[in-house]
Amino acid sequence: MASSTGSAPAPSDRGEALSGLLSEPRRRKILEWIQEEGSARVRELSRAFEVSEATIRQDLERLENEGHVTREHGGAYLRDTAAQVGALKLQHTENMEKKRRIGALAAAQVTDGETLILDAGSTTTEVALRLTDRRDLTVITNALNIALILGGLPGMAVHMPGGQFKAPTLSLSGDRSVEYFKNIFAGKLFLATAGVAVDTGLTYPSFADLQLKEAMIRAASHVYLVADSTKINRSSFTRLGALEVINSFITDDGISDADAQAFERRGIRLLIAE
Repeated sequence: MASSTGSAPAPSDRGEALSGLLSEPRRRKILEWIQEEGSARVRELSRAFEVSEATIRQDLERLENEGHVTREHGGAYLRDTAAQVGALKLQHTENMEKKRRIGALAAAQVTDGETLILDAGSTTTEVALRLTDRRDLTVITNALNIALILGGLPGMAVHMPGGQFKAPTLSLSGDRSVEYFKNIFAGKLFLATAGVAVDTGLTYPSFADLQLKEAMIRAASHVYLVADSTKINRSSFTRLGALEVINSFITDDGISDADAQAFERRGIRLLIAE
């Protein structure tokens, strides 16, 4: 028995303390998963995170109590998704000033007459908003909101894959989308990510879009990663691949000198939006 004045917990308490330390990052990753997919099942989360279904239910209960999700039998879903989709709003709208600057610099890499792929996401949406004055562009995108931004403009040819609609990202995903991009060739891809680091590469909140992003990368001759500096040295749940899958990285001036040098040593062209 531990003394009442000792600082170390009893052996049984250590397990509970360790469980508490591990559960918080797990809950954050579960929330990121649901924010990406719109919903999740207890069974798939249990397999993915390698914990019991009872533990996942406790995590979802905590997330519901914090106001992030609504539980249902066998899983949980995001609150207010219908209103978000109705307003054509994306789930992630933080760091927008950084994303606007990145979008402007990314759009400056595009000239009239090019064929390009725009991934779904808030940063790639900022790229699309700054392409409205281009002429004779062919744009392939899995993002419904980007298709609506560019699709009605004269001289702009916009193509979309088939697939399953994902509400939080206003995008199409799944096997049909992957198959579509196998038959595409584009000069440039503007790719989004949840996290990027020299050691872990590109990471994302869930498994669902990994094959789609891989297909987009194979379809493009030059891959631009567009991500604000808060994504640097951040790891999400699933790994797409090493940094070698990208050619250029467009970010903002919040990147540290050490990180900038580390990316450049890996042969990545770094473009900084100031």
